[in-house]
Amino acid sequence: MININYHQFMRLLSSLVIFLLMASAPSIRAATTAKPRPFTLVIHGGAGVMDRKEMTPEKEAAYHAALEQALRTGHAVLKTNGTSLDAVIAAIKIMEDSPLFNAGKGAVLNADGFVEMDASLMDGVTRKAGAVGGVKHIKNPIELARLVMDKTPHVLLAGDGAETFAKEQGITLMPPEYFITEHRKAQLERVKKQEAEKAKGKKGSSMELPPGNLRFGTVGAVALDQHGNLAAGTSTGGMVNKRFGRLGDSPIIGAGTYANNATCAVSGTGHGEYFIRCVVGHDIAALMEYKKYSVKKAAEEVMLKKLPALGGTGGVIALDRMGIFALPFNTEGMHRGYIRADGKPVTAIFKE
Repeated sequence: MININYHQFMRLLSSLVIFLLMASAPSIRAATTAKPRPFTLVIHGGAGVMDRKEMTPEKEAAYHAALEQALRTGHAVLKTNGTSLDAVIAAIKIMEDSPLFNAGKGAVLNADGFVEMDASLMDGVTRKAGAVGGVKHIKNPIELARLVMDKTPHVLLAGDGAETFAKEQGITLMPPEYFITEHRKAQLERVKKQEAEKAKGKKGSSMELPPGNLRFGTVGAVALDQHGNLAAGTSTGGMVNKRFGRLGDSPIIGAGTYANNATCAVSGTGHGEYFIRCVVGHDIAALMEYKKYSVKKAAEEVMLKKLPALGGTGGVIALDRMGIFALPFNTEGMHRGYIRADGKPVTAIFKE
């Protein structure tokens, strides 16, 4: 047995503490000098039938400008070390406030001539989610989805219940006239006429849509922040001339929106009934988790094979934790864009 007195013990203890501090110094320095991770934001403004002949240079420029504004707004959040959730909301709000897209201000009209909007949001870190469906007076439904996630134990609130909750939370409400544009009224009349003519012929199934109804202006965003966390969000006015009370895939977690740090963040745009049946968002993530697919391979497997096999059309944006993303769609075009840490926005509409 080794015998040491009190003073010898204290000297040994001091030496041990100094040794441990010196040994840990490199890791401490590494932690304090670690560079922020690169970040990425990807958005979409809807997919569907897009005729180049109808897309005037002025209209095309307006779409590119709106997409770029959304990208720069979300980028400003990420650049200042903001969260992916905040960046997604910031980008989507820009598109909700634009009459160009089928969300918020530009939402399409249902069969009764008014808007019913849906939105959802999911955090890839905790996999918490919030969603709203069938709201009629909410200026920015994506904000209300965030409050459902943060302020309630629920995931989805719909209809009058969601509107009551919005009033309790002080969310900005707008009168019905704010959402009803001349463009959307003319669109509704055109689609009603097309469907009436189709009904006379009694051709096709109830799942099919006339050509004028195949432009899905749903908006969405996925983001990777400097902390390496993912988030996804989607907002829409749904389908032109839809029945009162119809909900699509946008407020359904796992269908139109999904985020999981272990795999990817996804937001979709298209014929919602098919996206729900295919559980598009979760299916992409599941292929990555269980089959170890890349985000590109998984997104293309679902969007270019599985969904079309059932007759579904549309597109998705999908982003993984490495900042790699995919933007597959099986329609003529999809309003889309991305921006990385360098701050250079890239936007596109057709299959160029």
